[in-house]
Amino acid sequence: MQIGKFGKLALAACVAGLLGSASVKAAEQALIDAAKKEGEVVWYSTLIVDQLVRPVAAAFEEKYGIPVQFSRTPAGELALKVQNEIRANSVQVDVFDANAAFFQVLPLDDLESYVPEAAAAYPADLKDPDGRYYSVNVFTMTTGINTELVAEDEYPKTYEDLLDPKWKGRMAWTTDLTPNGPPGFIGNILMTMGEEKGMEYLRALAKQDIAKIPASQRVVLDQVISGEYAIGLMIFNHHAVISADKGAPVTWLKIEPVVSTSNYAGIIKGAPHPNAAKLFLDFLLSDEGQNVFRDANYLPASPNVQAKVPDLKPADGGYTATVITNQLALEDLPKWSAVYKELFD
Repeated sequence: MQIGKFGKLALAACVAGLLGSASVKAAEQALIDAAKKEGEVVWYSTLIVDQLVRPVAAAFEEKYGIPVQFSRTPAGELALKVQNEIRANSVQVDVFDANAAFFQVLPLDDLESYVPEAAAAYPADLKDPDGRYYSVNVFTMTTGINTELVAEDEYPKTYEDLLDPKWKGRMAWTTDLTPNGPPGFIGNILMTMGEEKGMEYLRALAKQDIAKIPASQRVVLDQVISGEYAIGLMIFNHHAVISADKGAPVTWLKIEPVVSTSNYAGIIKGAPHPNAAKLFLDFLLSDEGQNVFRDANYLPASPNVQAKVPDLKPADGGYTATVITNQLALEDLPKWSAVYKELFD
């Protein structure tokens, strides 16, 4: 049987495709083999150990047989820890994850550039264009409310509603000066209302005597649930869902635009297990790794993986969000923090 011109072209394309696929698989296997020879990967995380870190480590170990050594530290302290290791020329960590507070301390030059295959599916606002960090989970920062203290027909629907005198002294937020705390709220207001109107709004909000809780967003929500406050600002919406599922009198409100932030992962330059680090970062960004985040009630960053409750993510819930990228935080967080100290501290 003779093969025509177009048949030969199709056959050549098919062979090239098979060779390309074989080449990719060979590269993947070479990375796996090299990672196994290194024996382990060291992960410094800011996420909750029992809820997420252990399940991720277990899933990676089961897939590749490579142990994951991990420790948990708040983002700012984690950055100082890594910085000290670098200065001592004794880097212990391979992979980190952290929010924007980490990047306020550790220069981007201390991060290794690497582009996992799975990163191609991630939108530009969830990854560094130079391949130094990638979002592994996202946060939707919203308003939480005690459903026993506030009737449904009284729920605030807009930011202006928070200025109602009946909420004076009944709202609380964390003192966490990151995009997940008051500075993120302030940035959102200034970007959506504009500088002049936004500052006017914030001065009026400051007169509402918002309680400052020197603890995490989770603690703020717990105090709302216990009835100490009617409203919590800048709480994680998935925390409200988890608590409501357990019977707590709480819900979250879609006051638009909400604030969307990220938790990022990357490889430290000079990592002692560079191949295991790449393989682990590959896993974190893969659909398989992102499913572990979903199952742990975190909001996966990958657009391929929905949250366990889909409408916790703005794109799936049909509401708007102001996305505070790491780059935006690096540029404007000091300014938003200064406004907080001037008006609310």
